[in-house]
Amino acid sequence: MTTTTTRTAPAAAPPPPDLAPAELAALHGLTVSGARPSLPAYVRQLWGRRHFVTAFATARMSAQYSTAKLGQVWHLVTPLLNALVYYFIFGIVMKASHGVADYIPFLLTGVFVWDFIGSSINSGTRSIHSNIGLVRALHFPRASLPISTVVQLFQQLLVTMGALAVLLLAFGQMPRPSWLLAVPTLLLTAVFAAGCAMVMARIGSSMPDVSQLMPFVLRTWMYSSGVMWSIDSMLAKDAFPHWVTLALKCNPAAVFIDLMRFSLIDSFPAHALPPHVWAIAVGWALLAGVGGFVYFWKAEEAYGRG
Repeated sequence: MTTTTTRTAPAAAPPPPDLAPAELAALHGLTVSGARPSLPAYVRQLWGRRHFVTAFATARMSAQYSTAKLGQVWHLVTPLLNALVYYFIFGIVMKASHGVADYIPFLLTGVFVWDFIGSSINSGTRSIHSNIGLVRALHFPRASLPISTVVQLFQQLLVTMGALAVLLLAFGQMPRPSWLLAVPTLLLTAVFAAGCAMVMARIGSSMPDVSQLMPFVLRTWMYSSGVMWSIDSMLAKDAFPHWVTLALKCNPAAVFIDLMRFSLIDSFPAHALPPHVWAIAVGWALLAGVGGFVYFWKAEEAYGRG
């Protein structure tokens, strides 16, 4: 008869009683729930959720006018109605069209580009607070939310840019090689808008009342960006110093709007652009895009708490 003996593993030694909670957690491989990852790891996580970002944006776009009879047509009708109102007020009543060649293409281009920038920032401000249930229930890079709002609005912008091309043809603007410049202009504008949306998403998550102020801030910014009027023509009438004109023309919204006008409108001259305009556009896009992303990431562990 054979007798077998079973060896039991020695019991693990208890941890020293004087360990701090953080040291005890590290000893057992525990980490803080929702801790902020390193910036490279965060970028990798966000890239891994890219399909979620695009699907979430597409679903929001499809649902936005799902109860309206005209449905997705409103994505196109809304900026056109805005342009019609601005044309009546600024072009006819306030005579802002005087001295501006091809004023209707000038106005349409400005309204379509501004609508994307302003809507991205306004929606980004509410992107965390309005999805607080999702933030608290699931673990994912929170930057997905403001970025998805910009992706949604960029999808709408591509639709309206197609309509803009048709309208430009109707008003006598023929396709030319400079129309290709609209592509890098759109991409730079999207990077800038995404960066601003992330900045405002962090601010809006801790101070929800900011979202109530944003329409007033954005309206002021719109009026100072030459959306409905020519900065050069208007300021020349009152003999403002050159630096005032240059400062207004170098503000990021005006830079992206005027680059789009230069790309698409035959009569928009190069001298209407600020010096080194492409360098300025790239600088604004990098400053907002990279700076906004880092600023948002810095508060990653705070979203949805409190």
